[in-house]
Amino acid sequence: MPERSYTEIWNNCLNIIRDNVTPQNYKTWFKPITAVAINEKILTIQVPSQFFYEWLENNYITLIKKTLKRELGKDAKLEYNILLDNSSSKKPYITKQPSSGQSALKNDPINMPIDMRPGSAIRNPFIIPGLQKININPQLNESYTFDAFIEGDCNRLARSAGFAVAQNPGGTSFNPLFIYGNGGLGKTHLANAIGIEVKNNHPEKTVLYVSADKFQTQFVDSIMDNKKNDFVHFYQSIDVLIIDDVQFLCGKEKTQDVFFHIFNHLHQNKKQVILTSDKAPVDIVGMEQRLLSRFKWGLSADLQSPELETRLAILKKKIKKDGIEIPFEVIEYIAYSITSNVRELEGALISLLAQSSLNKKEITIDLAKSMLDKFVKNTVREVSIDFIQKVICDYFDIPIETMKSKTRKREIVQCRQLAMYFSKQMTKSSLAMIGKHCGNKDHATVLHACKTVNNLADTDKRFKGYLVDIEKKLTLS
Repeated sequence: MPERSYTEIWNNCLNIIRDNVTPQNYKTWFKPITAVAINEKILTIQVPSQFFYEWLENNYITLIKKTLKRELGKDAKLEYNILLDNSSSKKPYITKQPSSGQSALKNDPINMPIDMRPGSAIRNPFIIPGLQKININPQLNESYTFDAFIEGDCNRLARSAGFAVAQNPGGTSFNPLFIYGNGGLGKTHLANAIGIEVKNNHPEKTVLYVSADKFQTQFVDSIMDNKKNDFVHFYQSIDVLIIDDVQFLCGKEKTQDVFFHIFNHLHQNKKQVILTSDKAPVDIVGMEQRLLSRFKWGLSADLQSPELETRLAILKKKIKKDGIEIPFEVIEYIAYSITSNVRELEGALISLLAQSSLNKKEITIDLAKSMLDKFVKNTVREVSIDFIQKVICDYFDIPIETMKSKTRKREIVQCRQLAMYFSKQMTKSSLAMIGKHCGNKDHATVLHACKTVNNLADTDKRFKGYLVDIEKKLTLS
């Protein structure tokens, strides 16, 4: 598309914006902006600094979005080129940043049967007393959206169920929706995403996200202030209640009792309940049986450790959001190195970006290795089967797909046997799991492979050299 086209589009937007802001604000915040590109319906504008970008996003994004949609239609999107200082180069460094476009999430005021007389302050931190109605802050993290949640085999069921709930809260059979999994796999993100989607689709619905420990603290405060009924009425008025880390209610009998009554009221009135936990309902110890049975009424969906493809997608998404360009080999190295936890994965990437920007170093595989050497000591990294396979296949210059195939060529079989051997030595995976990752072999094949490798190491000097080299690569990578 010729340059005139995107320039003309932005100029048309400016003509509308000029009529809706003061001359001084227009001169300060809009005149320095230049349009630089348009790709389909994504207009890219260039701003002089990170602060400039943040100010526009916080103060003028609604106005900019409305004018842009008038020019390009409802699918219009905005992207920023942000000029960054780079003292090591005469050429200014530019980072790309997509617009969030997320308006503030608010609940409509609701009537409450609460004593509102002067001096009868409500201790619940989420509400602000008024004469007749109260405002409830949904407590949602606006960055935890469905768009930012990467779908993979590890989380497809939970994400699909969550999205269905968000379209029709309280109207599906997924009530309650019980999301469980180990720490750092995205339970909180998904729970918030459901809440945000509900507010986008059903702005009239009252949504509240609260952690289980905060719920318990509020309940204790209500008893101390003799306001237990107010506490119960408040939670019974919520249309979509999200309780994070519900396992923290274990052992707290009084809190469980009041939650039982709140849960029953919400469920009977077709209100949506969403719960997260680090354990499946059947594995939670210290929770009343009547509550556990209700947790099983709807759908229990688990989040598992992300597979390689999902880890790569998560990193690419994060990099795109931050507007940074990183070589694919670096992304791949991080994805192979950290396998069990999305939070650790993103933490490693943030550490790498910090190392690069603060020390003005180029992002390379060597920088990633030096950073991860320190990072993984803190995270106690376990070498994964995927990583072992990659190192071995790179060593012999054989595609991973070929190694996992049914071919009986000697060099491929040896490569497969080495992968099985090191997977048994260096991971906690079962023989069946190792076999599944190495071309759907059974556990007997894995045992045979390990025996064969040990025998060859004793009799074949060349093979022994392979074994030593690969072991070094795996331990030093």
